[in-house]
Amino acid sequence: MDTTFLTALNLAETNAGTMIGASRLDSRQYIESFSPVDGRSLGKVSVTTPEEYEEVIRAAQEAFVTWRLWPAPRRGEVIRQYGDLLRKNKDALGHLVSYEMGKSLQEGLGEVQEMIDICDFAVGLSRQLYGLTMHSERPGHRMYEQWHPLGIVGVISAFNFPVAVWSWNAMIAMVCGDSVVWKPSEKAPLCSVACQNLLATVLQQNNCPKGVSCLINGDYTVGKMLTSDRRVPLISATGSCRMGRAVGTTVAERLGRTLLELGGNNAMIITPDADLKLVLTAALFGAIGTTGQRCTSTRRLIVHEDLIQTVSESLKQAYGQLRIGNPLDEQNHVGPLIDEQSVQTYLDALEKVEEHGGRFIIKGSSLSGGGYESGCYVSPSIALVTRDTPIVREETFAPLLYIIAYKTIEEAISIQNDVPQGLSSAIMTNNLREAELFLSSAGSDCGIANVNIGTSGAEIGGAFGGEKETGGGRESGSDSWKAYMRRQTNTINYSKDLPLAQGIQFDL
Repeated sequence: MDTTFLTALNLAETNAGTMIGASRLDSRQYIESFSPVDGRSLGKVSVTTPEEYEEVIRAAQEAFVTWRLWPAPRRGEVIRQYGDLLRKNKDALGHLVSYEMGKSLQEGLGEVQEMIDICDFAVGLSRQLYGLTMHSERPGHRMYEQWHPLGIVGVISAFNFPVAVWSWNAMIAMVCGDSVVWKPSEKAPLCSVACQNLLATVLQQNNCPKGVSCLINGDYTVGKMLTSDRRVPLISATGSCRMGRAVGTTVAERLGRTLLELGGNNAMIITPDADLKLVLTAALFGAIGTTGQRCTSTRRLIVHEDLIQTVSESLKQAYGQLRIGNPLDEQNHVGPLIDEQSVQTYLDALEKVEEHGGRFIIKGSSLSGGGYESGCYVSPSIALVTRDTPIVREETFAPLLYIIAYKTIEEAISIQNDVPQGLSSAIMTNNLREAELFLSSAGSDCGIANVNIGTSGAEIGGAFGGEKETGGGRESGSDSWKAYMRRQTNTINYSKDLPLAQGIQFDL
C-alpha cells in the first residue's frame, strides 16, 4: 500500500492533535487511527487536555478581537489562497480521506473538491455580506441593519465527511470575521491535522492572528468542553440525532446558538411516469455510495405498486454487479464501513427487518478473508417492507435499502414524511403535477427536495440541512452565512428634533 500521501501532508507516526494556527500542543496522550480498508495503523494524534483547551480558547478569543476588524475582502483573500493550496494537494488529501474513512477514491477526491468550491463561494461572499435599509416612521431618521462577526465558532464534525463539513462551516465563519475551533471525529483524526497543517501555512504567510483557526482532538469529553463553554456563542455540530440532542440541550442551557445537521432517513418516490434509467442510477448511488454512510443516503424507495416487481428486479441485477473491496481501487464500487461496531449495527438491523415481517430481495452479510481482513466490509441489502415496519423509522448508517409500495401520490408523500427525520427527499417523475405537488407546502417536509435526481449529494451553492430531528440547521450556500453573524438594527436621527416611535408624546 503506497502511503506517500501521508508524508506529502506532513503527517507523521505521532501528530499533535491540538493546534493554534501552526503552533502544536502535544499532550503525549494519543488516539490511534486505523484504516477500515485494511486495518492498518495510519498514525497517532494527541488528545486535547483541559489545560490545552484553555490555551486554545484564549488564543481564539484574542484572534477574534483582531480578525473581526480585517476588511471582509481581505479575509476572503486568505480563503482564496487556501483554496489554491487545496487544489495543489487535492490528490494527497483525497487519498487520505479515502484511506482513513473508507469511501471510494472518487468520493474522497470529490470531498476535497467541495472544500475548494466552498472556498470559492466564501471569496465571493466576502464582498456580499449585505444588510438592509428600511424607511423609518419618524421624519429625519434613517434605519438600517448590519451584520457583525459573532465570536468563536465551535465546529464538531462527523467521520463520514471528515474534511468537507468542517470547511463548509470554517470558511464561511472565517470570512464573516469569526475565529474557529474544530473538534473532528475521533474516527478520522488525521484528516483534521492535514487540513489544519495546510491552513496554518496560509495563515502564517498572511500574518493572520494565529488563533483564528484552532484544532482540538479526542472523544466526546473533549467535545463537551466546547459545547458547555459560554465563550463559544455558536456550536455547529454534525452527527446522529442522539448526539444532536445532547449538544442542543447543553448549549441551550447556556442560551448559546446551535447549528445542527443530524440524521437523515431519506426517501425517493418512484411514480409510473418515472424514467427508469434515471431511477436505477439515482437509487444505486444513493443507497451504496459511501457504503450507505452519508446523511443523505437513500434509505427508502417508495415505489408505485405497479412498478414494485420491475424496480426490484432491476436493482437485484445491478447489485449483483457491484464490486466490494479496497476503495482506493477505482474498479470497486463499495468500500468498508467505518468500524466493526458499525458492522454489528448493520447485522442487528437485518435481524430486526425479518423479525418485523420484512422480506429480503438481497440479504447482505459481513465479509471476511480475501481482502476483507479489516472486519469492516459488508455486502448491501434490499428489503421489501411496509410503512409500519418499526425499523424503517430509524436511520441505519449502512447499505440497507427498503422498498415500500404505494397506490396514490398523496399516499407516497405521506409515507415519505412519516419518519422523525427530514433531511433529503426526491421524486422520480415526468408528470408536472406530481412534481409540483411534491415541491409544494403539501409535499415533502424535508430541507432538500429534488425532482429526477437522487437524495444523495448536494451543491455548495444551496443551503444544506433538514427539518424535524435533522436539527433545522443550514450550512454551506445561500444565506447560511447569517448563522455565523449577529444582526444589529441601527437608527440614525439627522434631524434637530427627537420624535418618538408610535407617535408617543413625552413633553416636559
